[in-house]
Amino acid sequence: MKPLKIVINTLFLMGILNAQNPEVSSEDFSSRQVHLDFHTSEHLENIGVQFDKAAWQKTLKAAHVNSINIFAKGHHGYSYYPTKVGTQHPNLGFDLLKSQIEASHEIGIKTPLYFAIGWSVLDAVTHPEWIIKDKNGKSKKGDMIQSLNDEDPYPNFTWELLMPEGSYLDVILKQTEELCRDYDIDGFWYDIIPNNAINYNAYSRAGFEKAGIDINNDLEVEKHHVEKIKFFMASCNAIIKRYHPDASIFYNWSTHMNNSNTFKYKLYEYNTSHDLEDLPTTWEGYNEFPLRAKYFSNIGKPVTGMSGKFHTAWGEFGGFKYPNALKYEAASMIAFGANVNFGDQLHPSGIIDGETYKNIGSAFSYVKNIEAYGPGGKQRARTGLWMTFDNDTEQATSLLLLDTQTNYVVVNNLEDWSDLEVIVIPSKPNFSPENVETLNQFVARGGKLLVLGQGALKKDLSGFALDVGGSYMGKASYDVDYSVVSEALSKNVVRSPFLNYIPAIKIKPNADVEILATIREPYFSRTKAHYTSHQNTPYNLESASHPAIYRDGNTMVVAHALDKMYLKYGAQIHRELFKNTLDALLTAPMVRTDLPSSGRVNLLHFPDKNRYVVHLLYATPVQRGVAQVIDDLVPVYETTVEINVNETVKKAYLVPGHTALDIVKSKDNISVIVPKFTCHTALVLEY
Repeated sequence: MKPLKIVINTLFLMGILNAQNPEVSSEDFSSRQVHLDFHTSEHLENIGVQFDKAAWQKTLKAAHVNSINIFAKGHHGYSYYPTKVGTQHPNLGFDLLKSQIEASHEIGIKTPLYFAIGWSVLDAVTHPEWIIKDKNGKSKKGDMIQSLNDEDPYPNFTWELLMPEGSYLDVILKQTEELCRDYDIDGFWYDIIPNNAINYNAYSRAGFEKAGIDINNDLEVEKHHVEKIKFFMASCNAIIKRYHPDASIFYNWSTHMNNSNTFKYKLYEYNTSHDLEDLPTTWEGYNEFPLRAKYFSNIGKPVTGMSGKFHTAWGEFGGFKYPNALKYEAASMIAFGANVNFGDQLHPSGIIDGETYKNIGSAFSYVKNIEAYGPGGKQRARTGLWMTFDNDTEQATSLLLLDTQTNYVVVNNLEDWSDLEVIVIPSKPNFSPENVETLNQFVARGGKLLVLGQGALKKDLSGFALDVGGSYMGKASYDVDYSVVSEALSKNVVRSPFLNYIPAIKIKPNADVEILATIREPYFSRTKAHYTSHQNTPYNLESASHPAIYRDGNTMVVAHALDKMYLKYGAQIHRELFKNTLDALLTAPMVRTDLPSSGRVNLLHFPDKNRYVVHLLYATPVQRGVAQVIDDLVPVYETTVEINVNETVKKAYLVPGHTALDIVKSKDNISVIVPKFTCHTALVLEY
């Protein structure tokens, strides 16, 4: 390694270590937050002129808000205060930022500052050398933007992307320090951190050369890119904490699950808490948040769910999500252990919209009654999910667990595995040698594995990484296949051959394993030369030599990717089969309930308060046009909840309302019946 590269790496490391894992802030515990967008271009006049302190305070108080992210600098590159470093909005005639901070602080509301990083139009126009370029010298949006005429419609969410390095980083740090020095800061919320966007512009190429990095070595380039991102975050943290030790700090895009670098390089370690931005109506839907919350809850810092008041997404003026949906989303965040944040966008005039805060306030009114039973609780379960860090696969497996009302924890970053009885391995192979050793030790201690599809294979698919009682024989020979289950797995599953849209991998099981389901292959794959009827070819009447499901001691192997199949096709039969395989292994779940398939359950433990809390949720999101909507919250009656925990439960009641429930004891379990709930209830179990 070249001496210069050693020096650069050493400097990076020193900066990173000094500001990594910053102290949690008191603001991080704010349970009812608003993220108030204020991206206003120079084409808008009279910015903030109708800001009214009394109306601001009255509206936020009535909505039960206790923290609101307000804008220091937005995506158009303008600041909303008299800055000597950046550029104040040309049509803003006073210090709007100071007015909002003072008005909020007077009524006890915290005000973290929003600061745009990756998207900043003014900076991109005045300093095109800061724009991220690919190897061919092109920016992601540049050609498209340049191709548009002035009167052409401008596509939504279209911005040039900037890299916080060099002179641009200098400006960011100076403005961060200016804000810290001149304002009563509760925190910073930095947006659009280009974690995955490798930069090959002239400045960055010079940096590669100085560091002795070959730009064609993709891994070394990626590592260097991440070092620069971490240096940016560490530098900001050092400034902020020097002036305001109790300030909260968050870097958006550092917790997104579709960002491969999130987990590979632990970019979230520079946050004081973890905000999980997800607008479920038009982004990832209502099933991504639970998995994210479970992973980030294990880290030991506060977690905040972030949705929006919009029907679609950010920047939608006049779009409204109705109160039922907001209530469900807020209750879901609390249920999975997170604080609540709803996004809004302030009108350029500075008028805060009363109708928006009536809707948000209706949700926050409910949150006030349940927030003591969610954030800060420890996720507990006897079923674990092994994350492969492939977002689609993770979401697929999580959906199976959610739709079978299986209370689970994420195990990869879970310190204490003593609760675990079964770990579910998704169908994407991604084991390191250390992972294999960890799982082997788990099985040696009596733990059980439920393996789906290719999940136990080596990354190169050359064979199994784990001992699963069989040998890998290769991929399927046909485009589909069919399963025939044994009596042991037949609950709510037909006994005749049923279709698998994704065929099984071929496994030659050891002689002593228990075959629980067989495979029927089709007569042929559907091709132009060989096809029959409208869709898939019917099954052969003889079973194939490779099984669909078998059990080898404490390991159950499902040769099909039930997770991916369920996510793509949604067939109930595959969900029921998954549930039967899990039930065959899981003898003592901490929580079992008979909610319908759209119901959700999560168990939180508050050892300092001697209580467990079982959260029950029910709503049915429906796809209407571009959005998933929740219109109706229908009551659910006579829900049975069985609990198996080590402590002796003395009291059971529902929150909100503190309605006492009778406890029925049987062997190691207790059970209660929740007579009725709508949308959400929390079953509190005191011991």
